[in-house]
Amino acid sequence: MAENAEDLDHIEELNINSESVQILTFTLDDEVYGADIVQIQEVLEYRKVTRVPRTPDFLLGVINLRGHVVPVIDLRKQFNMNQSEITVNTCIVIVDVMLDGEKIPLGLLADAVKEVIELPTKQLSPPPRIGTRIDTRYIRGIGKDHDDFIIILDLPQVIGQESLQDVYQAVSSKETQSTDEDE
Repeated sequence: MAENAEDLDHIEELNINSESVQILTFTLDDEVYGADIVQIQEVLEYRKVTRVPRTPDFLLGVINLRGHVVPVIDLRKQFNMNQSEITVNTCIVIVDVMLDGEKIPLGLLADAVKEVIELPTKQLSPPPRIGTRIDTRYIRGIGKDHDDFIIILDLPQVIGQESLQDVYQAVSSKETQSTDEDE
């Protein structure tokens, strides 16, 4: 499916030494998205998210995950989708992202998690140049499972290093305030 060397390089980033890749699939606004399972830490049921003032719109807030403050990104806001109500299926996908050479946890709000699937890398296509609801720079590739197309996200691009640093600075100040208040 991939046609040129640049497209192949983009797809091979998913899992360089493998003939297949495992993808965690989830839904947003009735579309199926996915992320390479190596980036996924865990999936949590939705829980109360604490809003942090003066943060980017796409930052829903923070949660306490085993004593660590973890920011939660609202993917619908990041992708300029309509907002929806929280349901019993709403979940937070905890992923690992790199910031200043350090792996840090980040929560992604999803409408529902579907399953983990294995896709042969030769069945992955590069991001389409037009025709998607989200910015193509957020897309690492497109896969197909039965009748579903899966938009495989490029997680570092979805958030962006600059935005991620802003989020963690805001979270750090919130964490410092909480510690100061506790004393």
